[in-house]
Amino acid sequence: MATDRKFIDAVIEKLGPLEITAKPMFGEYGMYYDGKNFALVCDNTLFVKVTAAGAAVAGRVGQAPPYDGAKPAYRISSAKLNDRVWITSLVKVTSDALPAPKKKK
Repeated sequence: MATDRKFIDAVIEKLGPLEITAKPMFGEYGMYYDGKNFALVCDNTLFVKVTAAGAAVAGRVGQAPPYDGAKPAYRISSAKLNDRVWITSLVKVTSDALPAPKKKK
């Protein structure tokens, strides 16, 4: 099942006031903050990349791969997604811990 645009719009709204963008990828979406891909949305579920900094904020959030063969990521429940302070903190620290995107030639 592919992710629908209504779910992406809801995720972006819940992550406000952060300036989040979403790019379609093979029927699913990549989520970006400060130009960094911090998460994937697959089957209407948000999966945030695992980082050491993010682990301090995430706490006991479960991990699962967003698709077969992918690295495990934090699987964000709807309750956690609705906790605006928690989810924006997780996105900020995760993004800060990720390397800057490579310059395209």
